[in-house]
Amino acid sequence: MSVTMSTAAPLLSTSHPSVATSTFSFVDYVVFVLLLLLSLAIGLYHAFRGWGRHTVGQLLMADRKMSCFPVALSLLATFQSAVAILGVPSEIYRFGTQYWFLGCSYFLGLLIPAHIFIPIFYRLNLTSAYEYLELRFNKAVRVCGTVTFIFQMVIYMGVVLYAPSLALNAVTGFDLWLSVLTLGIVCNIYTALGGLKAVIWTDVFQTLVMFLGQLAVIIVGSNKVGGLGHVWDVASQHGRISGIELDPDPFVRHTFWTLAFGGVFMMLSLYGVNQAQVQRYLSSRTEKTAVLSCYAVFPCQQLVLCMSCLIGLVMFAYYQEYPMSTQQSQAAPDQFVLYFVIDILKGLPGLPGLFVACLFSGSLSTISSAFNSLATVTMEDLIQPWFPEFCEARAIVLSRSLAFGYGILCLGMAYISSHLGSVLQAAISIFGMVGGPLLGLFCLGMFFPCANPPGAIVGLLAGLIMAFWIGVGSIVTSMSSSTAPSLNGSIFSLPTNLTTTTVTTLMTSTTLSKPTGLQRFYSLSYLWYSAHNSTTVIVVGLTVSLLTGGMRGRPLNPRTIYPVLPRLLSLLPLSCQKRLCCRSHSQDVPTDCDLFPEKKMNGVLWASRDKEEMAQDGSAHQGSSPTFVLQETSL
Repeated sequence: MSVTMSTAAPLLSTSHPSVATSTFSFVDYVVFVLLLLLSLAIGLYHAFRGWGRHTVGQLLMADRKMSCFPVALSLLATFQSAVAILGVPSEIYRFGTQYWFLGCSYFLGLLIPAHIFIPIFYRLNLTSAYEYLELRFNKAVRVCGTVTFIFQMVIYMGVVLYAPSLALNAVTGFDLWLSVLTLGIVCNIYTALGGLKAVIWTDVFQTLVMFLGQLAVIIVGSNKVGGLGHVWDVASQHGRISGIELDPDPFVRHTFWTLAFGGVFMMLSLYGVNQAQVQRYLSSRTEKTAVLSCYAVFPCQQLVLCMSCLIGLVMFAYYQEYPMSTQQSQAAPDQFVLYFVIDILKGLPGLPGLFVACLFSGSLSTISSAFNSLATVTMEDLIQPWFPEFCEARAIVLSRSLAFGYGILCLGMAYISSHLGSVLQAAISIFGMVGGPLLGLFCLGMFFPCANPPGAIVGLLAGLIMAFWIGVGSIVTSMSSSTAPSLNGSIFSLPTNLTTTTVTTLMTSTTLSKPTGLQRFYSLSYLWYSAHNSTTVIVVGLTVSLLTGGMRGRPLNPRTIYPVLPRLLSLLPLSCQKRLCCRSHSQDVPTDCDLFPEKKMNGVLWASRDKEEMAQDGSAHQGSSPTFVLQETSL
């Protein structure tokens, strides 16, 4: 889901200790400390349970025995970051409920991963999502995908740790570096020692804390302004209840089409191919459990979005009755929610602390997922392929060391973020620029059997160049403009989100003139970034693949392909299917039986050959899964 975040660095750097002194009590600090202690206790429990008998599979994949409920809540928490909790209500407060239509994208954004990505990943028995790229293309494509993901997540980690702590410090006077260090150290300990199982179960606890914190704000806030009915009436009178905006212009920041369809590609980049989410799917005990956990995220996402929208509307109604002070009105937008929480919860010991715990739960769940996924891809994609002789004990120590090392790097990135100033916006946007090209790379492999390794690499590079061109161009244009920047914003997908969630960098609400030329190109709505960049990868990748001979002469593993053409042909009459499918013997057009190699269909049989036989004729394919060749048979 998308959240909002301001990039006004000067505003973020302001602190108000006097506010903190009058609103944070001893009980609030106790509630906050309890969150940290319980999160640490859950992680240490799973770390020391069976200590000495752990395997790499248990550490990185929770032994592939997780049930639906914890996996679903962990999927939700991974991209429900602190910036989401602060940003969405601010978006609703400033611009109305148009943003709520993003919920329409959740349906396809979760249905497609459940029926396409999860089955392929699960049946290949992967640990890293980028293993798929080697099975489908080659090792070079796998390394390119892995390095791109690591770059994306390293940039993301520091910002997601630093930015909420900075906003909290600006409003409450909560010590900035104490909160950064506390979050980083606690998260580092339970992630490095406890592995994925500890991360998932702490996500469950932290998700419940996030729900409680937001629910407390809605109940207390609506009670102070006369109930939710009055909140709705006030919002309606002031035009904050938005209708369906059907403008098809992709340069308009938020329309129904932008939110409902552009948002699908954003969701796919987060819930379809992001390692943090794929790792959770693959930790499920069965494929059916993984699919059900993806289904279960849908109502949870809708509930989270509705709660965030309600907080924004309650905040709007409250400040219509009790106007903001001059100091508050001049603050950065991501501080509005914190000021609002302090205003309505003062005098209620424990509740301000509960909301701070809610905020930090969002950060902990997102950062721990980043540590764990980075350690996994580094181990599986960059170390084990080159040093396969590692014994189990050394591999466990190395995995834990990698998670701990990424935790230290996260603290370093947070320190660097504190010195970026206005460049912080660029650092935030880089995360979102990478999500679309990675989505395009996986789609190129799954849906287009003719795509080859050169096409994949050139397509990925073209997608990244296009993403950075639009993203950085938009930032530079807005910075150099003497007028207020446009409303289109730039993207920060937390993984996807990370929260992959997507963090939108909101600009001020007016522009003096409509942009033209390249400036108009740079004003493309941030929700179309993933669609535009992934399409660039596919178009360029297919073009290069066709120019270089496609997959002719290269072995193609049918289990890495989703049979789009046979699924479409199945909608035609049987006689038409037979006439069309008799031509499907080409290696570039796998049939529906490709996922099941021993199944004969339409005169075509995919037959498995063992590695020794293939090594003799030089057709062996890199990767751990069996390679398949296409053989013609008669019915």
